[in-house]
Amino acid sequence: MARRALKLASLAAAASGIYLYGNKFLDPNDFGVVRVGRAIATTAVITYDYLTSLRSVPYGSEEYDFLKSQVHLRSAERLRELCCANRGTFIKVGQHLGALDYLLPEEYTRTLKVLHSQAPQSTRQEIEQVIREDLGKEIKELFVSFEDTPLGAASLAQVHKAVLQDGRTVAVKIQHPKVQAQSSKDILLMEVLLLVVKQIFPDFEFMWLVEEAKKNLPLELDFLNEGRNAEKVAHMLKNFDFLKVPRIYWELSTRRVLLMEFMEGGQVNDRAYMERNGIDVNEISRNLGKVYSEMIFVNGFVHCDPHPGNVLVKKCPASGKAHIILLDHGLYQVLSDSFRMDYCRLWQALIKADMKRVQKYSRRLGAGDLYPLFACMLTARSWESVNRGIDRSPVSASEDVEIRSNAAAYLPQITQLLNNVPRQMLLLLKTNDLLRGIESALHTRASASSFLNMSRCCIRAVSTYQRSNSHSLYRRAQISLTEALSLWQINLYELFLWLKGSQLGNWVIALLSRMHHST
Repeated sequence: MARRALKLASLAAAASGIYLYGNKFLDPNDFGVVRVGRAIATTAVITYDYLTSLRSVPYGSEEYDFLKSQVHLRSAERLRELCCANRGTFIKVGQHLGALDYLLPEEYTRTLKVLHSQAPQSTRQEIEQVIREDLGKEIKELFVSFEDTPLGAASLAQVHKAVLQDGRTVAVKIQHPKVQAQSSKDILLMEVLLLVVKQIFPDFEFMWLVEEAKKNLPLELDFLNEGRNAEKVAHMLKNFDFLKVPRIYWELSTRRVLLMEFMEGGQVNDRAYMERNGIDVNEISRNLGKVYSEMIFVNGFVHCDPHPGNVLVKKCPASGKAHIILLDHGLYQVLSDSFRMDYCRLWQALIKADMKRVQKYSRRLGAGDLYPLFACMLTARSWESVNRGIDRSPVSASEDVEIRSNAAAYLPQITQLLNNVPRQMLLLLKTNDLLRGIESALHTRASASSFLNMSRCCIRAVSTYQRSNSHSLYRRAQISLTEALSLWQINLYELFLWLKGSQLGNWVIALLSRMHHST
């Protein structure tokens, strides 16, 4: 009798499991043992591949470099598959690695970039559950219409277009229901696995990645924090009439649901879209540089996830002006005044090719004897170009290949640097790489105007800081005069560059040349 009851219970449990799985009520990814097992297995296979594939090949030979590239590629593909299977936090960390174009081997960044388009989608049932739990109402009670297909799905959330009862069109950002519960366990798992890998490969220094995830994920999972960031940056950059930040509707927002003004446009790296809509790509690139220079150097409050899906462009039908729309305000970096001043002065030295000051401020930012590598990482230029002046010539195709190949050759030194520099620097490096990717897609990289705008912001930032720390009226006046003269010099140089590149400038140069020869 007991045996029969046990059989019936087992059969019922199995049938229930099949039914729940078939109807998507049950997901193997919800079980910690599945996620942990998958992560351990992937880490073990990748480690074994590196240990065995390169063992009998002479270090530094052509065969070694070829085999290492193949191992990088296989490992990156396995890592991508793990991220897609475990989802959530794993995809978020994978996307972060994929953005480090000039800091990691190209095999990794190229393979992991696709994670931006392979984020999971929550079902309608899961979306309804989150809205019911957080807002206390059904979707049909809150909205006249609600599009089932998301406008976009990311690692932590997805966004739907909807219309409120009062007729306002909104974007509804809804957190994936299981992310909150899984994130802390996933980070702990990554930390343990990275510690094990470091025991096997002592040069492997990627604990900074886990430390950043520990600090930033709780902030990104709090949508009220994201809303506050959006309002802060909109107020901070209100003087830029080309910049648009969606308005937040606080009455219908919670830690897991965020209602925003609906805005649409083409992605900032879509050159074809801009050409079709009569948008000047050089103006967009220049204005994006202004926004980020202002955030980094002047305000020390930096949007750290400017991948193309988070930065849109649109031409205003009324004014004909091109707008930049900044989305996803979950991840910001707050820079301390001392860090910001050192960073300003380092960029001023890099632009002027002042190597003594490059060394001085690189060391102050934790680079030590690796300051040449640090300068190359910041600028994504060769050491030769840094010495010559990064504003002197644009990036050539051969130089870009050289930088990318160096990311693989100097990986141990790069990881050492990433562990030594202040934590504030890590997200800035990621932001730099994302912005460079946009410039590369638009073919506007390393224009002289971008360095001039950066110089202006650095001068203003340093002068403001010096004035705030000076108690002498004479000294403050002296600082203001020096600032005005420096900005005037930049304006004069910009005018010279404009004349040099314009027909009027060519005519003036030709006229002066004739006058010179006639005398």
